[in-house]
Amino acid sequence: MKPIQTRIRPAADTDIDALWAIFDAVLEGGESYPFAAGASRQACADYWFSPRATSFVAVSADDRVLGMYKLVPNQMERGAHVASASYMVSPGQRGAGVGTLLGRHSLDEARRQGYLAMQFNYVVSSNHAAVGLWKKLGFTIVGTLPKSFRHARLGYVDAYVMYQLLDDPDNWPAP
Repeated sequence: MKPIQTRIRPAADTDIDALWAIFDAVLEGGESYPFAAGASRQACADYWFSPRATSFVAVSADDRVLGMYKLVPNQMERGAHVASASYMVSPGQRGAGVGTLLGRHSLDEARRQGYLAMQFNYVVSSNHAAVGLWKKLGFTIVGTLPKSFRHARLGYVDAYVMYQLLDDPDNWPAP
């Protein structure tokens, strides 16, 4: 099932109900995010629209939200040249290419915003679709956090730190 005419646009405050529906469904599964199931609509808004975040949504031709991501500096000040991002896809759209579209867009957006690398701090190892996607898009696993995620079905599983340079360091501006 491939979404037809899917596009990415900046997330707006008016998207919060659609974001929360996806957020709530993903958290209910207990398989990929450290939030507890039943997080509030406000927790969703605070997470996706945090002051340091730039948030985007993937939408269908009729502007139905299919997934979202947010891009943030991974660290403050001396680490702010490295981006981090979080992604969620509507459970009904998984396997339809929405995650790939969001991932590619986020890499382009990170470069456009001047980030030099991207790091994911907490990719749940049993989330094979995400791990495979990030590898396909050029990320490597640079660390393993043993048994750091409490999976709803599998118990304690590892999480990965994944990293990608967005440009050759020889091209980076002087610090």
